[in-house]
Amino acid sequence: MAEGIAKGLLGDRAVESVEVRSAGTHAADGSPASGGALRAATRHGWSLESHRSTFLSGDLVDWADLILVMGPGHLHQVERLGGGEKVALLGEYASGESGDGSGMSTTHLAIPDPFGGNDARYEQTYQTLDRYVTMALRRLSEGSEG
Repeated sequence: MAEGIAKGLLGDRAVESVEVRSAGTHAADGSPASGGALRAATRHGWSLESHRSTFLSGDLVDWADLILVMGPGHLHQVERLGGGEKVALLGEYASGESGDGSGMSTTHLAIPDPFGGNDARYEQTYQTLDRYVTMALRRLSEGSEG
């Protein structure tokens, strides 16, 4: 859902200099979006019918300039694949919070995976993703203006 939201927002703003890809740490390559994700996307006016999952690989980590993940487990997987210097929790990046060595945890900004949940859980996740993706894109555009 995050990829679809980001691509939609970038398309609305006619931004062509940013490429968005999604990948999962437990995804099987080529699987369609779950029913809950399909229905959430449809409720918000876009389709995930053509979406197919991609498993996170070292090549994708190498390709990316910035990797935004949903939770600590994803963060550790990207770090294990060599992307530690370019990965952050989406909520952390979007809000400008970060692990600053103070011991304060930002895991409260993690986004729970709705997989297997009901439509209300997918809708809640959609709303969280929409807010954080919008904030992250704003932060990216502000950073590129300087």
